[in-house]
Amino acid sequence: GINAEYGVLIGSALTVMDIDSTSSAASNQNDARESDILEIMPLGAGNEVGRSCILMRFKGKTIMFDCGIHPAFAGLGGLPFFDELEDTAGVDLLLVSHFHLDHAAALPYFLEKTPFKGRVFMTHPTKAIYKMILSDYVKVSNIAIDDLLYDEQDLDKSMEKLEQINYHQELEDKGVKFWCYNAGHVLGAAMFMVEIAGVKILYTGDFSRQEDRHLMAAELPIARPDILIVESTYGVQVHEPREQRETRFTSIVHEVVRRGGRCLIPVFALGRAQELLLILDEYWKAHPELHGIPILYASTLAKKCMTVYQTYINMMNERIRSQFSICNPFIFQHISNLKSMEYFQDNGPSVVMASPGMLQSGLSRELFELWCEDKKNGVILPGYCVEGTLAKHIMSEPSEITTLAGLTIPRRIAVHYISFSAHSDYKQTSEFIDILRPPHVILVHGDANEMGRLKQALIQKYEEKDTKIHTPKNCQKVELHFSGDKIAKVIGTAAVEGVRDGRKVSGILVKKDFNYHIMSSSDLHHYTQLSISSVNQRQIMPFQQTYLLLKDSLEQLFDSVTELSSSDSSSTSTSSTSSESSFDTSERSPDFASESSSSSSTSSDSSSSSQPKEKCISLEIQKCIKVSYYGKSRHVVLEWTSTPINDMLVDSILCLLLQIESNPAFMKILPLNNNCLLYTSPSPRDRTRSRMP
Repeated sequence: GINAEYGVLIGSALTVMDIDSTSSAASNQNDARESDILEIMPLGAGNEVGRSCILMRFKGKTIMFDCGIHPAFAGLGGLPFFDELEDTAGVDLLLVSHFHLDHAAALPYFLEKTPFKGRVFMTHPTKAIYKMILSDYVKVSNIAIDDLLYDEQDLDKSMEKLEQINYHQELEDKGVKFWCYNAGHVLGAAMFMVEIAGVKILYTGDFSRQEDRHLMAAELPIARPDILIVESTYGVQVHEPREQRETRFTSIVHEVVRRGGRCLIPVFALGRAQELLLILDEYWKAHPELHGIPILYASTLAKKCMTVYQTYINMMNERIRSQFSICNPFIFQHISNLKSMEYFQDNGPSVVMASPGMLQSGLSRELFELWCEDKKNGVILPGYCVEGTLAKHIMSEPSEITTLAGLTIPRRIAVHYISFSAHSDYKQTSEFIDILRPPHVILVHGDANEMGRLKQALIQKYEEKDTKIHTPKNCQKVELHFSGDKIAKVIGTAAVEGVRDGRKVSGILVKKDFNYHIMSSSDLHHYTQLSISSVNQRQIMPFQQTYLLLKDSLEQLFDSVTELSSSDSSSTSTSSTSSESSFDTSERSPDFASESSSSSSTSSDSSSSSQPKEKCISLEIQKCIKVSYYGKSRHVVLEWTSTPINDMLVDSILCLLLQIESNPAFMKILPLNNNCLLYTSPSPRDRTRSRMP
């Protein structure tokens, strides 16, 4: 049953009603589509930084957030733990937050090497940069061809499966609603809000609430999420103010080149590189004494990357847009592109920005190995360094390092760390949580130690509030219970009169995905792709008794018995439908079946002789069943529209008629009061005189 608690009328024909429905069937409790358990499991980025891949299951839907690789591992070892997926084909949606390798580089493998058949969404800039970044990744990967996760052909095929989404554009797929906000981390970075059966989940990916020289700060979602999945990269650390770190950065660069050294800045091709280029170009303009020292942007994607940034200039902050109206800020005066080492003339002090940022391979690794033995040189690490990479290793200033060729060489180069990383720090994260006030916070994308410290800090801060903090490891599930209220909207003609306390609402309850509507059957084809069909049935049976006995018997059994006006009915048409009746006479009695059969044949014979029409007297039972009595041909016809209730009523009428027919002499009507009659067996004396005419 359904217990309804009525709400208020919305508009002229829309009413909201709160429905509390329960199911007693054990099979329904085990049905994932009806389960109230929301499950979140990191396949990567659980107590680690790298291979971000978060799996969420709820109401039979499976959503995957991001699909990256771990920069510290090669080949299959760098993939998320896809083997924990029971069925990759069961993933409905894959939402990619941004183009960085640790968030998107496993995507071609997952799309082309697994049975995944779902849909993939990312923003326009992310898709534009995605192929360039991953194509470069395939080329510079320092592993054997047999160990490559995918090739250029796989990458090209994956591009065809990527769909684009704009900020604030709400989409729906199989009942799952989702939209995204600007995350501020890199160009095109997005935070995804997903809504399933009224439960909202916000996945931040990498985000920054601080505006920098070219990107806007991450937006604040209007809707309050029930679950916040947030990065914890910097734990309880707080970034130094932007002006201070820019000053420290330019001072170190100036000092290195002043003493005749080479300054290496390992960066990813897109992201922090553009921020640092803007800073250096502005600093060089303000210091003429540095104009003779080259700044080189060493990336095979340099020219293409700048084209993308110029294309999406309107997605950047007001400062950049204002400059662009005068001149393009990404056309630098003091910065040149360096395609490869073949074009590099290393004959004096210089500043080189080279990718990749973790010094694992590529141009940045070549230059580091070339310059690391000279103490005049310097390397500035401008962002977060993942555990297990060379960048993380040299932060401890070891005396020696191992080259890609396996040789051990001394390290004399000066190492500096200045975080320009556009990741949220403790201050930004805690303020973000304060504003959104989610009941559940799930920390991902953080080193186990940093994540642990952040968890303790948040627990202490929210100990008096109803906010739970979770820190799952890879492949560890977090299960949360969301019962939720089911809301049904009364629409169409069923809502014309509105819904008031005490007034019954009748109609058809239609469920599509996670939405419920109550509507009249006549409106079904307007609001759905369904239609209503009715089955009209007619049952004929011999009846040798009088009309008076028939009527009195029915009036005793039913509250509503109405005599209709006499009508003409062709016995031919009546008998012709008897063979179409759905009433199974064989289950009642053999005698009845034979009589019904003979009646049909007799009527057919009479139709061939063209007998005149016979009048009948009709009764309407419970305003839904018509009983027609044919006195001359001695039979009764029942007509009704088939429903479970109507069919049950007809069964009771047929049982009554069969009882009267089988023992008419033993039926006697005794008045008890004004409202009821009683059938009883007559006395022996009455029995001898009982003759039913």
